[in-house]
Amino acid sequence: MAKIIHSMIRVLDEQKSVDFYRTALGLEVADRFPFDGFTLIYLRNPENDMELELTVNHGRAEPYAQGEGYGHVAVAVDNLDAEHQRLSDAGLSPTPIKEFFREGALMARFFFIVDPDQYKIEVLQRHGRYQ
Repeated sequence: MAKIIHSMIRVLDEQKSVDFYRTALGLEVADRFPFDGFTLIYLRNPENDMELELTVNHGRAEPYAQGEGYGHVAVAVDNLDAEHQRLSDAGLSPTPIKEFFREGALMARFFFIVDPDQYKIEVLQRHGRYQ
């Protein structure tokens, strides 16, 4: 069986992105590998086996195009309302909390935040399949 170990996104400003993911998701730098033309930064926290890899291409000044294929990364939290308030207080502008129902039962409660490079992150209440 394959195990997912990381997801990679390209970012323009390393420190701005590291600060965002530290504040928003509690991710810290696990490793940082500079190369001649780019730097790889791996972020994680004790909750995760999977890492987020930030790739900074040296000399890049233009924002990356998101394209039509990218959707979002999702994380689950114990208290969605408290997390929404915390992120609001941190100035990260979460979207309003939404709820999805299926066959009359709550399927998901969630909101989105957007990182400095415009990548969407869905924040879900731990519930049902979203653990």
